Amino acid sequence: MHDWLKDDDERQASLEYLAGQYSYTRALVENGYCCALSGKWHMGASGKVQQGFTHWFSHKSGGGPYYGAPMYRDGKLYREERYVTDAITDDAVSFLESRTEDRQPFYLHVAYTAPHAPWLNNHPKEYTELYKDCPFESVPHLPRHPDSIYLTDEVAKDERGNLIGYYAAITAMDAGIGRILGKLDEMGLTENTLVVFTSDNGFSCGHHGFWGKGNATFPLNMYEESIKVPFIACHPGHIPEGSVCDALVSAYDFMPTLLEYLDIKPSDTLTRPGVSFAAALRGEAFAQHEEVVVLDEYGPNRMIRGRRFKYVVRYPYGPNELYDLQMDSQETKNLLNAGGFESLETKMRQRLEEWFAKYVNPEIDGAREAVYGSGQTGLAGMWGKGVPAYSCDDYIKENHNFAPYRIR
Repeated sequence: MHDWLKDDDERQASLEYLAGQYSYTRALVENGYCCALSGKWHMGASGKVQQGFTHWFSHKSGGGPYYGAPMYRDGKLYREERYVTDAITDDAVSFLESRTEDRQPFYLHVAYTAPHAPWLNNHPKEYTELYKDCPFESVPHLPRHPDSIYLTDEVAKDERGNLIGYYAAITAMDAGIGRILGKLDEMGLTENTLVVFTSDNGFSCGHHGFWGKGNATFPLNMYEESIKVPFIACHPGHIPEGSVCDALVSAYDFMPTLLEYLDIKPSDTLTRPGVSFAAALRGEAFAQHEEVVVLDEYGPNRMIRGRRFKYVVRYPYGPNELYDLQMDSQETKNLLNAGGFESLETKMRQRLEEWFAKYVNPEIDGAREAVYGSGQTGLAGMWGKGVPAYSCDDYIKENHNFAPYRIR
């Protein structure tokens, strides 16, 4: 599950988007781990403990005000008066402290809402003051992207104030992560703990002329700033310190990587698109992807990216895009407009379609008909029976009951 799930409809409070799915937390629980969540869940039914977790402190949605955030604790919804980044950190630290006398291995999933909007008047002065004189030299000032639909115009009213808030949100999160790492060190757990930092999507602060991510434009975009995310892993004595890997990997690869690294075999037999890069974490050679595939099924986008070329398909109406990332790293020249690249386009589209033919669930395949809107509640597909709304939600409701997960 990559990116976010739209939650402006209250009925999603009862929908579990991972219903019927075998997650890596299930595999961890089956192998004796205690699983804890502190922060954002954002995959439906956030008030309900799911997927083998036992500790559950969750945000009702995936973002919103940093003060007065709607949070679930022990199944009860309340408004968190503290700065929500600190509240999430406090809960994570509290969970670690509860493990002092417990030798059971644990998995702690800390998911901050930062650095999502809002940025104005939402962050402690101790962080905003750090950037009051910052020139923000890395932030471009470009003409507004013609397809921009989200955030850009609002941010333009006070771009500097929003930049200060955005950077402050990141800095506060960084401080929270530091507290968690400090607690691991204090408890003597650093040497025996794998720590991974990653994200669900990228972000443009004016890059390409818009603020936001993939759904900041319509048609949705697949720019590098939208799809690339950090991945930092630390395990002293096991992962070579300071090593850098430039292999093409994706979010699909996280589950097989984690389970192989922990020497855990999933109990299900589902064929998944991910490939483990656990060997890379250990500083060893591994079989790399020739391309990675990204899909955005809350909009009509699919993309395949190799080391040099990126091909974006927008069905049914386009425009499709082909970029030479080696010669045009800013993705300003769509090669399909120039002509002469028909053979390359055909080849990349074939590989993209082969990938989806292998892994897609045809009942909720958005490529079967147009996808509308910018949120999952606007999905269409065979299951929608021609009605381009709520088809994915209906599929989940009719195909999965919501019995609590039990260890087999």
